[in-house]
Amino acid sequence: MTADRPWGKAVVIGGSYAGLVTARVLADFFGEVVLVERDAVDEDTGVHPGAPQGHHAHALLARGGQVLERLFPGLRGELTAVGAPVFDYGEGADILLPVGLAPRHRTGVRIQTFTRDELERRLRRKVLALPRVTPMPSTRCTGLIRDASGRVTGITCHPQDTDPRELAADLVVDASGRSSSLTDWLDATGTTVPPRRTVKAKITYTSMNFDRPRESDPGHPDFYVAYQMLFAPGVPRGGAMLAVERDRWTCSLFGFQDQPPTDDKGYLAFAETLKNPHLAEHIGRRTTQEPTYRYTNADNQWRSYHAVKDWPERLIAVGDAVCVFNPVYGQGLTVAAMEAELLHRMLRRHSASGRLDGLARGFQKKLGRVLLGPWTLSTNSDLMWTPDGQPLTARFAHWYNTRLFQVAVHDAAVWARFVRVVNMVSSPAVLFHPLVALKVLTVKHRRT
Repeated sequence: MTADRPWGKAVVIGGSYAGLVTARVLADFFGEVVLVERDAVDEDTGVHPGAPQGHHAHALLARGGQVLERLFPGLRGELTAVGAPVFDYGEGADILLPVGLAPRHRTGVRIQTFTRDELERRLRRKVLALPRVTPMPSTRCTGLIRDASGRVTGITCHPQDTDPRELAADLVVDASGRSSSLTDWLDATGTTVPPRRTVKAKITYTSMNFDRPRESDPGHPDFYVAYQMLFAPGVPRGGAMLAVERDRWTCSLFGFQDQPPTDDKGYLAFAETLKNPHLAEHIGRRTTQEPTYRYTNADNQWRSYHAVKDWPERLIAVGDAVCVFNPVYGQGLTVAAMEAELLHRMLRRHSASGRLDGLARGFQKKLGRVLLGPWTLSTNSDLMWTPDGQPLTARFAHWYNTRLFQVAVHDAAVWARFVRVVNMVSSPAVLFHPLVALKVLTVKHRRT
């Protein structure tokens, strides 16, 4: 321990995206950060073997990009150097809303598109290069160690080629993803966790990467994203095609209670049913492609750790180990970055006293507030696919959004507000400003 790093050892369970950004934060405050990872990963690993969703189109929203650049200065420039484009969301995205095309005007919101494979590889290299980070790949975490007061003091784990062992820690972070066993471990030691909240999305994704013309080529389109939004109940098919590094497109086709095919002919045929023609157009032009992947586990899930009254000291949970979002809304990467930012702020505050006690419970409660907004956005939309039992809040949000889109397709300023909210750089309150609300309430409604 030193004056600038007041605590000894932190253990992070899980070395995928959330674990990596969390380890980066912890390295500012702990003498050692041990990254315990179930799979055999090294600095050249990109998409995590235990993250099947990693092959699909991922959006890092503007807020997430800002946080990552603060944690990993120069990251955006490195990604740009390998061909990941940076552009204004309004100018560079061809987006088909349920009621028409979104305006192609400058919004002031700049984003960058790339594969999760490229992002995660670069983050892993940066984190593993930190002198205070110790990787433990091919190691399965099997439980928590708690002292007589209930405080978490470490973990039990089982490296692949050696005997099980205990690992002492001043702080334990569960970033092991949606397959986390933390609820079971807590139950086994007498800590009761409320039932997990689940909202089924019933959406399947099928994705592939394929070649894209160089930007200097006359055949390159005037957009970097082509997107058709799913929207209940009238638009049950959609897709997203993103320009990514090394002159490629990443394309994900998705359907509600529908499975986009994995064979080449069927994949193109599905894309041709979309009303945004750009996806089928560029799929049909491909000359090289990578393997096609399908992902069906897209449900929203929230483990309500913020509501646990006797949450143990020295234990926190982050990322998909707490809350999983339907990927169609592109929130997961950004929310995990915001969680890391929250943790950094709280550790800095606690470092003044050198006391870790009180951090864990406070963090989980604050995290619950961070998650509420993106959870509400995601689940309100998904609940509208179910004809019966729709909550009043979901019905109102759907009604308002439908009318908001009808305004936005003709009003670039309203669309820019929506873009800022979606990218988490503005509060949803800006969409209820009196000038916007008046337009929404008086727009001539037509069915989607």
